[in-house]
Amino acid sequence: MNTLVKKPIIGITLDSEEPGGYSKFPWYALRQNYAGAVVAAGGIPMPLPHEVALVPDLLDLIDGLVVTGGAFDVDPSLFGAEERHDTVITKDRRTKFEWAMAQGALERDMPVLGICGGQQLLNVILGGSLIQHIPDSVENCLPHEQPNPRDEAGHDVSVETGTLLARICDNVDYLSVNSAHHQAVAGVGPNVIINSRAPDGVIEGIEHPGYRYCLGVQWHPEFHISTGDAKIFDALIIEARK
Repeated sequence: MNTLVKKPIIGITLDSEEPGGYSKFPWYALRQNYAGAVVAAGGIPMPLPHEVALVPDLLDLIDGLVVTGGAFDVDPSLFGAEERHDTVITKDRRTKFEWAMAQGALERDMPVLGICGGQQLLNVILGGSLIQHIPDSVENCLPHEQPNPRDEAGHDVSVETGTLLARICDNVDYLSVNSAHHQAVAGVGPNVIINSRAPDGVIEGIEHPGYRYCLGVQWHPEFHISTGDAKIFDALIIEARK
């Protein structure tokens, strides 16, 4: 008799928008390929509304967490910055919810994947800081908000040997990735490992070996630019099944 393997439920954080466009009232948003990447890896995607009071209940329902990106930034005060760059846009309710979900998931040693802005938030939760605007901080930087479509590669990243990311991606030296961000990791917190960098030195990925799967990537692996992108989701699902 075949034994059925339960598909893990992966919580995916939603973006939020003000009235206009899709609705005359405030609305949630999620690109379809976030959910599609979870499905392709063998999981069940579960969108998460920004209800902080429900965080413990939501964590009881899911087996893993994806913190998504978006066209907004982490409030600089959360990582101790005294100044705020003119380009910074925050979504405080969303950030408060995502912080509570990610922190709660890590406390349960639940697998957590932070993508783009989700990686930046994860870095701050783990005690790190952020570059508020790359062009003002990195000399001769790449166009990290790439001019070509987001479903194409913008640049390569070098992968650090011996990291979780390297093991997931079959120990490749480089990955081709897309790029859609104006902020990045500046410093990392205690025990956090940098697992990848762009050619201009910008940190592209972090992880924490104190958890079984705590991974952040600055690019968007849900677009499956390379085979490594799919492997990131595959590894998330494998851990979520445990």
